[in-house]
Amino acid sequence: MPTRRHLLQLAASAFAAPVVTRAADATKEPLFKISLAEWSLNKGIFKKAGAEPVEHLDFAKIARSVGIDGIEYVNQMFFDKANDNAYLSEMKTRAEGEGVKGLLIMCDREGNLGDPDEAKRSTTIENHLKWLDAAAFLGCHSIRVNAASNPKLPAEEQAKLAADGLHRLCIEGDKRGLFVVVENHGGTSSNGKWLTQVMKLADHPRVGILPDFGNFYTNRETGELYNPYQGVREFMPWVKQAVSAKAYDWDTGAGKFYTEDRREGREISLDYRRLVETVVKAGYKGYMGIEYEGQKHTEIEGIKRTKQALEEVRAELSAA
Repeated sequence: MPTRRHLLQLAASAFAAPVVTRAADATKEPLFKISLAEWSLNKGIFKKAGAEPVEHLDFAKIARSVGIDGIEYVNQMFFDKANDNAYLSEMKTRAEGEGVKGLLIMCDREGNLGDPDEAKRSTTIENHLKWLDAAAFLGCHSIRVNAASNPKLPAEEQAKLAADGLHRLCIEGDKRGLFVVVENHGGTSSNGKWLTQVMKLADHPRVGILPDFGNFYTNRETGELYNPYQGVREFMPWVKQAVSAKAYDWDTGAGKFYTEDRREGREISLDYRRLVETVVKAGYKGYMGIEYEGQKHTEIEGIKRTKQALEEVRAELSAA
C-alpha cells in the first residue's frame, strides 16, 4: 500500500509536467518571422496627398511601434544617401536603438541588369555597387534587384542577358557576404518558369529570388496574370532569406482572418492562407515582409491588419 509521502510525490510530479510542457512551447521557434517593407510607407515618405507624412529616418521606430523587429529598406527613400556615411550611420544607430534589424535594400532606378547593350549592362552593375556597400554597412543580408531586359527581345535572349548581369553582380555581392535576390516585378520577370530559368543560367550561390505575393502581372495593359500560387511554388527552391507578403486591402465578410474590430475579414484579391502555407510547406523559416499597397486603409492600419493576418495564419498552421 502506498505511503502518504509517496502519494504526495505522485501528485507533485503530475502538476509539474504541464509546466515543463508550457515552457517548451513558449520557446518553440516560430514557423516564420515578420518584417516590414518600407514601401508600405511610400505614400507618407513621398508626402502624397491624403497620407500621414513620414520621415525615412523614422522607419525603424515605426516598425517597432507595431511590434516588428526586421525592416526592408527601399533605396528610393534615400536615393542620394548611398555614399553618405554620416546618414547611413544615423540609420544604423536608429535601428539599433529600436532593437530592429536591417534585412535588405530594395534597389530600383539603377538601370537594367539584362540590358542588351554591354556598356549599359556594365554601368547598371556599377550603379548597384554602392547599394551593396550600404547594405553591408547596415548589416543586411541582401539587396533586391530587378532582372529587366529589353521586352522586345525573345524571352530566351532576355534570360541570358539578365543572368549575365546577375552573375557579375553576385560576384561583387559575394565579396561583401551578401545575396543578390530578384523580385517578380512585372513583365517577363513575373513568369515563374522564366525567372527560375534565369536563376539556373546565373549559376551563382549568391543569387536568389524574393517572391512577391502580388506581382504576377506579365502584362498589366491586357491583364495577363501568371498564376501566383504556381509562381510562389516555383520560386521557393531559390528563396534565400526574404519573402514579400504583399497585401492590398482587407475586407469584411467570409474568411478566416480577423480584422481589428474582430469581425471576419479577408484580403480582397489574394488567398493569403494558401500563399503563406505554400511558403511554410517549402521549409522556409525566415522573415515574411509586410508590403501593404492598398487604398482602403491608412498605411499604418494596412500594416497592422496584414501583420494580424500573418500572425493568425502562422498560429493556425502551427496548430495543424
